Amino acid sequence: MSERSGTSSALGWALTITFNIVLPILTYGRLTDAGWSEFSALLLSGVWPVLDTAITLAWRRKVDEFAVITLVFLVITVVVTVVGPHSTRLLLVKDSAVTGLFGVVCLASLLAPRPLMFYFGRKFGTDGTKEDAERFDGLWQYEGFRHVIRTMTVVWGVGYVLEALTRIGLSYKLSTATMVTVNSVMAYAVTGVLIAWTILYGRRAAARGKERARSAVEAEAAEAEAQAAENAEVKNAEVAENAEATQDAQAGG
Repeated sequence: MSERSGTSSALGWALTITFNIVLPILTYGRLTDAGWSEFSALLLSGVWPVLDTAITLAWRRKVDEFAVITLVFLVITVVVTVVGPHSTRLLLVKDSAVTGLFGVVCLASLLAPRPLMFYFGRKFGTDGTKEDAERFDGLWQYEGFRHVIRTMTVVWGVGYVLEALTRIGLSYKLSTATMVTVNSVMAYAVTGVLIAWTILYGRRAAARGKERARSAVEAEAAEAEAQAAENAEVKNAEVAENAEATQDAQAGG
């Protein structure tokens, strides 16, 4: 990774943490201390993640499929927030509902020709060129690769569904102030764990794939060597048989 790329990545993570964890917590605390209602403070603190998405889109200067997914989830969040009773409990639950919905989408995509994590893998596992994307697409023909992608999709789907159910349950047990912190931290903690697991699982799967490929090559080489030895034996037998026949013919003459 180049120094410029590393700096850009670090800055991106710093902005993500700032806008999605630090600023929402600080905003909620300052507003409630100033006498704002819990609902109003919670609603306004949710503006920071939306601003983070807008900055990310402006930074990349393009709208890809993942930006579209983000915008769709933002629309769902706005609808859930505006429609229905204006309560702090609803605002707390809607964040969990959004991540839970993503988990459900992951699991539902298993019924599609290619599950959702295949497209995430192509997005983040290639260098962005057409050739590398085509190389990644070609891996789908292998059963082992399909198994890895489907397993990743199941783990991400189940992980986010469980995370959503946990946060919804906590929303009815903990105070609003505590849940502001829990919502901000837990979503990224779960995502971090899933990413770490995905990297580790992917590396192990790749290593197993290389080992199977090496074993297959060795088996093929051994089979070719055995076939060559068998062919040599047949040829030697034919030579010996021809020599014997020649000697018999000479003796009879």
